[in-house]
Amino acid sequence: MQGGGLDSSPCAAALVHNGPMNWSEFAQAAPDLARFGEERFKSTGLALVGTVRKDGLPRISPVEPLIVDGQLCLGMMYRSRKALDLLRDPRCLVQTVVCNRNDPAEDLKLRGHAVQIDDAGAVERYCQALKEAIDWRPEGQFHLFALDIESATYIKYLENGDQQLTEWRPGSPARERLRHWTGGGLAD
Repeated sequence: MQGGGLDSSPCAAALVHNGPMNWSEFAQAAPDLARFGEERFKSTGLALVGTVRKDGLPRISPVEPLIVDGQLCLGMMYRSRKALDLLRDPRCLVQTVVCNRNDPAEDLKLRGHAVQIDDAGAVERYCQALKEAIDWRPEGQFHLFALDIESATYIKYLENGDQQLTEWRPGSPARERLRHWTGGGLAD
């Protein structure tokens, strides 16, 4: 990171991979973005997940993200609305949260597809990691998904209203751009 932003050097996206990535692959391809996301997930213990409801409208819900076995895992209550959304349509967005107005004005948005984890060993490793992280583990049935990451956007909100964006897609280096606040909206 340079001056509070992310390192946009070509080395920041050295791994050439053109399809969706698990968290470990993403961390190799875009280490600064992954580092920010992991730090924010750990510090807040929360993220927001955007899903598509049965009627096609968007739904946004809190979720407790946890990185286990190189995967960004999203555990959900059994048959919760957000879990049912993902079982029907796996497209989703996972976004770091800003918990209060005094937080640094930065966030990370990860777009991709949720993949249900059914492997008993992987589920048990998730439960153990969750117990270690928050001293709790789920009892009974629950849904566990991993995010296949298709793109990432880091946004830093500047004091003058401008937005510093770092955008990343598999197979391409991270790209920075500035969106200017015009008083009536943002312009590239």
